[in-house]
Amino acid sequence: MIIDAHTHINNYHEDRVISLDDSLNLLTDTMAENKVDYAMVLSSYKVNKNRPSTKQVVEAVEGRKNLGVISGISYLNYNHRDIREIGEYLERGLIKGLKFYPGYEPFYPNDSRLKVWFEMAIEYDVPVMFHSGDTYAPTGRVKYSHPLHIDDVAVDYPDLKIVICHVGNPWIKDCMEVVYKNKNVYADISGLVLGDFSEKFERFMKSEIEEMITFAGDASYLLYGTDWPISNMRSYLKFMDQLDLADDKKELIFWKNTAQLYKIDVENL
Repeated sequence: MIIDAHTHINNYHEDRVISLDDSLNLLTDTMAENKVDYAMVLSSYKVNKNRPSTKQVVEAVEGRKNLGVISGISYLNYNHRDIREIGEYLERGLIKGLKFYPGYEPFYPNDSRLKVWFEMAIEYDVPVMFHSGDTYAPTGRVKYSHPLHIDDVAVDYPDLKIVICHVGNPWIKDCMEVVYKNKNVYADISGLVLGDFSEKFERFMKSEIEEMITFAGDASYLLYGTDWPISNMRSYLKFMDQLDLADDKKELIFWKNTAQLYKIDVENL
């Protein structure tokens, strides 16, 4: 089984804009081609014609049992209506977690403005995801997205389940330490490359991920994710195949860790 814990349906190329339904169909077709059983769809921190809202994504995935929704939360732009709407979705089990975008928006993960969201995630026992590391957009400010800042959140909220996206790349060793130190912190391996892995970069990342697992002692905190469509699913599967890991550890990364963390009913897939 394969679960992709990190995909998007935003229109990243304005010259090739397609509808939300077409984006979801493209995602599920790509999943089928690569034998991916389930994927998490992350909405954005901003809403416009190229970035659908959480409400739009929740409504669009209804009936698609192989897709789950993670709600993108804006640090700068939310109000009491947004809090109430997301709370209702959590209550009804329509979203499986929250995603924050430090670096794309100018805030540190431990900002007190996020307290209400953290408490909501704890109440409904869902993970919070943080963008970490380099930003896709050159206008991002990477001082906010260093993985070390997430240590403060992990310590202040020990009951909060936290996912560091992109293993903090390029600060993978710092991400290692935050994950190793805090039992409530996980990391996904998504978005390590734009498009396909080159042979040289694949070798480099292979050693980095293997070192991370060696450092932390096991693979029970690491999640498979691609960042599709920014990263290519087929190339990511080839990368996973290259990792020098026992099959049981790969199985943890490919789906078991994610299924447990996000409470995915794999029996219905």
